[in-house]
Amino acid sequence: MTALALMAAGPAARRIGADALAAVTARLARAAVVLAVLAFAAVLTDLAHSGDSGGYHYKAAWNALYDGTNAGRLSGLEVTMLLVGAALIAPLAFRGAANGRARKGLLTAGLGAGMIALGTTRFPDAMPEEWGHTIFETAMWMLHLFGGAIWLGGLAGLALLAVPGAVPSAERSAFWSPAIRRFSAAAMSCVTAITLSGLFLYWEHVDGPSQLFTTMYGRVLGVKILIFGTLLLLGVFNQFWLHPRIDALRAAGDERPLRTILVRQFPAVVTVETLLGMSLLFVAPFLHGSARNQAFQAETAKHSAIAISPEDLPRLPDKVVSASTWVLGSTETIALIALMIGGYWFSGVLARRRTAAAAPGPKPATATGDLVEA
Repeated sequence: MTALALMAAGPAARRIGADALAAVTARLARAAVVLAVLAFAAVLTDLAHSGDSGGYHYKAAWNALYDGTNAGRLSGLEVTMLLVGAALIAPLAFRGAANGRARKGLLTAGLGAGMIALGTTRFPDAMPEEWGHTIFETAMWMLHLFGGAIWLGGLAGLALLAVPGAVPSAERSAFWSPAIRRFSAAAMSCVTAITLSGLFLYWEHVDGPSQLFTTMYGRVLGVKILIFGTLLLLGVFNQFWLHPRIDALRAAGDERPLRTILVRQFPAVVTVETLLGMSLLFVAPFLHGSARNQAFQAETAKHSAIAISPEDLPRLPDKVVSASTWVLGSTETIALIALMIGGYWFSGVLARRRTAAAAPGPKPATATGDLVEA
């Protein structure tokens, strides 16, 4: 939501006026502060419940922060950055400061704090044996997390702004068109990052499509892929049909029933996308282990003459990156980036064509005065 206020909604509201900028920034800032506080409570609760004794031991969880271990430092940094981010964004929750000079700086600093807090969840807490593999895997996780946070958080922010009160009724047309266009560019970049990092993580943890059906990891991943695919289809609908139609109707300068239907459809579609994004976040924590290891361990246990505890089951070594892997990965990266850039360009061309076609033409000349004015 902070990224949305900084990169899309804020610049679109600034074109309208200071009041619109203050209203939009304040609404998103309030939501961001609430979510940061809830995330702090969630992280602390997770730490309190991570012990083997059961129950919730918040004092022990609090003492585990910055306890001298790498895991304690990362957990402490996570909760610290959540609170720092909330403190930085909090002044913008008031309209008097939401359009002040410090707005951009506070949003940028708050966004940085949130990214650090999110990144600590995948930073390694031990010295890696293979630095190259660990650095690359961590970078892929950062793309996955940051892309998902900006995309799904932005969708939630748009749904929040669609609720009456954030943007005055008379200024909604002037706000939504540039805001949606700016967010579309950021969303397509996020989808590219999620897809590329997701392909790497799939290669790392899954040996073939059959494991999507025969292992628990694969089945959970399959559900996640289905939800992500549905989100992509809704995004395509928005990008290539709904948004260009809204732009065209806005250029037509009328209030036809279709315009009303479209403006009502957009909040509904964004709300559905937000709910799907929340379900995606609900499914993701169930991805434990690896489909490769689960399939290998199941086969080992099946052919073992004695019972083997889960802790004693063998594990497959990590996959080794070969030259063909780099070639395939580079080809996928170039193709996906080209597809996203081409899609964004084509949607812009489509919007401009429909806008030009819908724009009212010059009035026909009926008198000498009309000819002179022409």
